[in-house]
Amino acid sequence: MLLLPTLLLYALGLLLTGIGSRLASRCATWCGALCGLPMWMVGGTLVAVCTALPQLVLAFLAAGMSVTALAVGTALAGAVTQLGLVLALCLLRCNVTVDRGELLRKCALLLVACGVVALFVRDGTLSYTGTGLLMGLFVLFVMQSIAYQYRFAFREGLELITVQKEKGEKTPPEDPSGRTVLFPAMSIRTSLRNLAGVVGGMAVLCVGAWALLNSAVALANLTGTIQAQWAATLISFGLCLPLLVEVFDHPLGSAWKRFAEKCRIYPPQALPMQVLNSAILSITLVLPVSSLMYRRRLPVGEQFRQYDIPFCVLMALILLLPPLVKKRLYRWQGRVCLILYIMYLAAVLIMPRAGA
Repeated sequence: MLLLPTLLLYALGLLLTGIGSRLASRCATWCGALCGLPMWMVGGTLVAVCTALPQLVLAFLAAGMSVTALAVGTALAGAVTQLGLVLALCLLRCNVTVDRGELLRKCALLLVACGVVALFVRDGTLSYTGTGLLMGLFVLFVMQSIAYQYRFAFREGLELITVQKEKGEKTPPEDPSGRTVLFPAMSIRTSLRNLAGVVGGMAVLCVGAWALLNSAVALANLTGTIQAQWAATLISFGLCLPLLVEVFDHPLGSAWKRFAEKCRIYPPQALPMQVLNSAILSITLVLPVSSLMYRRRLPVGEQFRQYDIPFCVLMALILLLPPLVKKRLYRWQGRVCLILYIMYLAAVLIMPRAGA
């Protein structure tokens, strides 16, 4: 009898989390622009961090409530889902164009972050040294993002690569309106309205994250399963659902796409790199913030050590090697990442390990 209300609470949490995160992110970037920050600075800091805002808030609340399995799962399983599902589908369906140097640097940073996690969770907890190193990698990520946005703004040192077209595949027409994101003119009214949007969006996001967190705990208790399974499935998939709507042009998502278009903080062509940025931030920001909020050594369960980290490393290598060797992206990279994600889900559901 409690299953239906729990699922309704989960659905409500998804809706509020998606609306709150988009609204807060859009208004925060507007506030940065209205304060006079250069657009390359806004893109390298606020836009980059806002991509992982739902994961950050949910993991923060979970760690504060000592639900460590969901806090760690939101970070690690979220990174696997972003790489193996969203980014894989971007490579399969979208006309992806990225800067080769930026892609290589971000993939290398992701591999280093996974290595740090693997090294400092061998005893089942994330050490304080590991937390500090991950925060250092987050600072490095922000510096890299600012440097790239500066080069992109002035078209300096870019080496653009695209997905290798398959036989018979046609290039879709490019939408020139999607190249930039427009910001409002400076005024007191606009500034106050956007500041209120940040506060209101964060409030809605926190309520949605609370609903997701409590629904996941309730589902684990009702079904007698470990919380890590729900972190790897419903939570991670649900937080990635707004990004999947952007990838698939389906009539069922038209209402959300209209809302997302109004709250857009990056051009549609930048979606693949923003997904990669979000995966990196899930490990270098969300995980250490959860550790700090927990105020003790953060438990990292066997499932995360045996499944999440190895699969994340494999996906990062698949994304890294072809651009490094062949200087191209290929559709098969998306297929392999998607297959790895299906294998990951099968392992989590069929052979679950201790969550935390």
